[in-house]
Amino acid sequence: MMEFNLFINGKNVSTTDYMDIVNPATDEIVGKCPIATEAHLNDAAAAANAAFKGWSETSDEERKNACHNLGAIINKNAEELAHLLTQEQGKPLNGLGSRFELGGAEGWTHYTADLELPVEVIQDTEEGRVELHRKPIGVVGSITPWNWPLMIAVWHIIPAIRSGNTVVLKPSPYTPLSTIRLIELLGSALPKGVLNVVTGTDDLGRMMSEHKDIHKIVFTGSCATGEKIMASAAPTLKRLTLELGGNDAGIVLGDVDAAAIAEGLFWGAFINGGQTCAALKRLYVHEDVYDDVCEHLTNFAKNIPMGNGLEEGSILGPIQNKMQYEKVKSLTDDAIAKGARVLMGADPVGGKGNFYPITLLADVTDGFAIVDQEQFGPVLPIIKYTDIEDVIRRANASENGLGGSVWSSDKAKAKAIASRLECGSVWINNHGAIQPNVPFGGVKSSGIGVEFGQEGLKEYTTIQALYC
Repeated sequence: MMEFNLFINGKNVSTTDYMDIVNPATDEIVGKCPIATEAHLNDAAAAANAAFKGWSETSDEERKNACHNLGAIINKNAEELAHLLTQEQGKPLNGLGSRFELGGAEGWTHYTADLELPVEVIQDTEEGRVELHRKPIGVVGSITPWNWPLMIAVWHIIPAIRSGNTVVLKPSPYTPLSTIRLIELLGSALPKGVLNVVTGTDDLGRMMSEHKDIHKIVFTGSCATGEKIMASAAPTLKRLTLELGGNDAGIVLGDVDAAAIAEGLFWGAFINGGQTCAALKRLYVHEDVYDDVCEHLTNFAKNIPMGNGLEEGSILGPIQNKMQYEKVKSLTDDAIAKGARVLMGADPVGGKGNFYPITLLADVTDGFAIVDQEQFGPVLPIIKYTDIEDVIRRANASENGLGGSVWSSDKAKAKAIASRLECGSVWINNHGAIQPNVPFGGVKSSGIGVEFGQEGLKEYTTIQALYC
């Protein structure tokens, strides 16, 4: 069993205390994660601050080339990282699993490396010239979740480094090992102190958001934790990018071909076992096609194998941790007790691992906890509706506003409905297909700021207006 270390100021740093990281498919220990102290965090922040002056003054071309080099490192080490990721997170190697995640991490890295933040001229007249310059903020504190740990680490790290910042990253205590290894690989290719990783309990995240020498926090995770970060960051007036939870609604109109959309609906809801912020969490289906959609979605879902992610035939894996497993089970049991009709699943077999079966629930409605709350697991409630105005209102009734989708054979009609949904991203006949060139973020309780593309890169800078 391997014992991992922190990575601070270009060096591996051991700690006194460690915690076991467990494979959610087998309940076996994968490795030991170091538990950082406040002193370790102080060292990491100091190293990042010391490195900031030199890194922020490097040329734009040098930072671009450095980021492309990081993409090449991810490619070279992708198989090692994918296996470690599967063991601690549970997702399969294949399909939309660990190899897919590493491919996405590499692609996002190269795309972001090529982004530019040119000087903007906002006035050039006889009265004078005014230029808008973008400056790096300083030390960025990155706090990443357990569902897509490596992809999201890259989403945080690369734009920060590309724009001249330095980074201290804290991964989830559920999936820290692959992130430690990633940072060790990437950080060794950068000047010491530019990229650091500290690991431990949730208290470490609070220390980061309070830390006077960390100047921005970028966080992906739950709304409740986002609120705590915002509160603890307030005394130091940190800049924040918060990508928080979603309870995404999909609206299926009565003109669809149920057989044609079944696969898209399935993967919109069940990518990563439903453990994705922008996954389809509640599906509203018009009464004219309700039975057909239920039938075809069930038929498709029955053919998706679930198992240990290291087995090549597995397409979906377990829920990552026991606490989340119990939440998913509780929400499902509650829905069944209130009259939900089980189309498939809802019958965990027990044994090793956090395996909860693919579950489709019909005849549910708003007011059921499984509809009103974000389940974040392999369960999809399917809700019948009659009136389009009513269903738009119901879709928008959530406190969340991350993503949404409209499914129809009439694209113009779907676009008109999509424009009325209160969420940061809306898809037509698709759900959750994000791109590195398109800003991504939520409204309402689903977050502050955006990631990806030039707009996402700007979030890692401050503005200086130059009058000349």
